[in-house]
Amino acid sequence: MARAGAPRSPGREPPRRRGRQRYVEKDGRCNVQQGNVREPGRYLTDLFTTLADLQWRLSLLFFVLAYALTWLFFGAIWWLVAYGRGDLEHLGDAAWTPCVNNLNGFVAAFLFSIETETTIGYGHRVITDQCPEGIALLLLQAILGSMVNAFMVGCMFVKISQPNKRAATLVFSSHAVVSLRDGRLCLMFRVGDLRSSHIVEASIRAKLIRSRQTLEGEFIPLHQTDLSVGFETGDDRLFLVSPLVISHEIDAASPFWEASRRALERDDFEIVVILEGMVEATGMTCQARSSYLVDEVLWGHRFTSVLTLEDGFYEVDYASFHQTFEVPTPSCSARELAEAAARLDAHLYWSIPSRLDERAEEEGPSEGAGAGAGPGGDTERNGRLPPPESESKV
Repeated sequence: MARAGAPRSPGREPPRRRGRQRYVEKDGRCNVQQGNVREPGRYLTDLFTTLADLQWRLSLLFFVLAYALTWLFFGAIWWLVAYGRGDLEHLGDAAWTPCVNNLNGFVAAFLFSIETETTIGYGHRVITDQCPEGIALLLLQAILGSMVNAFMVGCMFVKISQPNKRAATLVFSSHAVVSLRDGRLCLMFRVGDLRSSHIVEASIRAKLIRSRQTLEGEFIPLHQTDLSVGFETGDDRLFLVSPLVISHEIDAASPFWEASRRALERDDFEIVVILEGMVEATGMTCQARSSYLVDEVLWGHRFTSVLTLEDGFYEVDYASFHQTFEVPTPSCSARELAEAAARLDAHLYWSIPSRLDERAEEEGPSEGAGAGAGPGGDTERNGRLPPPESESKV
């Protein structure tokens, strides 16, 4: 299957403007930092999420410290119990019953703490029944150790299974394009999924990020406006098996309704696109994001086809995923294009009856009182019938 059009030539790209600070990076990272947080203790109220959001090196450090400090803490308590009972002073006394057999120092207490919490049970160091405080400490360490295990294993499992890595295989086109679709200007971009396991219940959204000033003079930085990508018709719900071109029709409700090509190039905005869905393998919700600046919107371009029909299957060529080619596109705004189309329709609407009138006048004298003449000699014009006979008599 041949692909229509030629790929966009690098020499035809519009000149790049001075770099604008992105709100969302191309890889989906939000370029926002939280500063001057006066109540950092709020993060501790949701410690599990805080640990899951940490970087991997910090998560591993916390994982190691959680176990090491717990072992050291209980090891110190076991040593204090042995020291307080005088077990360390009767190490060679066979008549003395210690709290823990063969616990002869802090290192032995630390090893016994590890054996207790991890339930290793080598059998060399063991608690005796003559130490009630040791039995209570053993129960406490077993319970707290299970809680530490559950908490840390849960954090590591969530950290490993986070669906943000799945978003790395959801790709967006490097540029957005503006061209005609069914006679209307549309802003379009392309999305694709590199994996064979699909995103379930995928949906797409688009936001226009642009600062604005209200009628009262209030300045709103980074104001967010929805760009319709088919919510009314259900086109925003995707069956993302092969790459899809997402279209935003520039109509009267669009913020680009009055933007021509030149006005668009002078504007300063960012379009953030958000793809959401559930990972088929795990059932977890996944979100992928990207953005387009003004110089990444190509006017008068269309995406190159990437889908070809092979012997018994369809093949996607991701080498052409980002390629576009130029197509004839008016440089005026969508509003001007709609007004021109309305004037053309009005001209055609009025020109057809006028031509019928001219033809009726030409044929009238030759035909006389023919089928077009009614009572009183009135001729049918502009598609209107003569008045009924009863009305003419009145």
